[in-house]
Amino acid sequence: MVKDTKLYDLLGVSPTAAEAEIKKGYRKAALKYHPDKPTGDTEKFKEISEAFEILSDAQKREVYDTYGIEAARGNAPQFGGAGGPGGPGGPGGFAGGFSGGQHAFSQDDAFNIFSQFFGGGGAGGGASPFGFSASGGSSDDFGGFGGSSFHSSGGMPGGMPGGMPGGMPGGFGRQQARPEEEVVQVNLPVSLEDLFSGKKKSFKITRKGAGGVPEKKQIDIQLKPGWKAGTKITFKGEGDYNPRTGGRQTMQFVLQEKPHEFFVREDNDLIHTMPITFKESLLGFSKQVQTIDGRTIPISRSQPIQPSQTSTYPGQGMALPKNPTQRGDLIIKFKISYPTSLTPQQRQAIADNF
Repeated sequence: MVKDTKLYDLLGVSPTAAEAEIKKGYRKAALKYHPDKPTGDTEKFKEISEAFEILSDAQKREVYDTYGIEAARGNAPQFGGAGGPGGPGGPGGFAGGFSGGQHAFSQDDAFNIFSQFFGGGGAGGGASPFGFSASGGSSDDFGGFGGSSFHSSGGMPGGMPGGMPGGMPGGFGRQQARPEEEVVQVNLPVSLEDLFSGKKKSFKITRKGAGGVPEKKQIDIQLKPGWKAGTKITFKGEGDYNPRTGGRQTMQFVLQEKPHEFFVREDNDLIHTMPITFKESLLGFSKQVQTIDGRTIPISRSQPIQPSQTSTYPGQGMALPKNPTQRGDLIIKFKISYPTSLTPQQRQAIADNF
């Protein structure tokens, strides 16, 4: 029985899972929680990557199953002597025990594993699973741009099966990874029209270069139709120069929806509130409303309208992010302007007719 199941749970597999199941679990979880995805979670992505690194290595997996995650990380203290646990004659038979003070698993390590797994080729470039190369370009369904999104600082940290530096016995060595650069988030206000059509946004930023000298950098972001507020677009290595590491900050733009004059967005639907007079609410009206793509729709009523009544126009809302050829609905709500006072004649007319 394994000591702890947390790493298996992160990949959604059982402690008896075969190598193919572990790879399948990592693929699914890594694609879901990658920081560049709208569903991304930086800490979760790092945990998933470390889980895969340990469970995909037969020796580390055995240590994890027997002693727990700290031992698998190489952070456990030395075990007893030759006859004690961890010694040549003890359970597990790992001579020399586990060495302490190992390099902590970092976000760079996580990106490196992701690149190696999907054939990104590390720092040397190559194809990614999202339809763009590591030298730049845009993705069809991925919330990130820029070639260094899959940057690696060397070989697989700690090694994949068959390549663990230091090896066993004698502790778990790990290659030194370059310090993780700071992620700087910037809010990017975007109009509903641009989010509907998927417009390209280009702008210049001022960043610190080597020696602290300000420099201009153009950023191009190709919006995808239907993207929502909160979508993150990551440019790794495009921020201020860090003289301590020799690298650059990671810039992460977070989409914000600008307030619209006529529409309020609810998921993929657009809500338009139409003002009408008290008379129009009773006797009817003929009006027009403009859609998000610039067309006009006629709206007429000949019967009284209730205050809570709405009209729905299917397929006239925002484009769906996963299928831009489909759209949400346009929902018309009515805001009735009731009179604040009535003349005696008006009161009598209402009393006579209602």
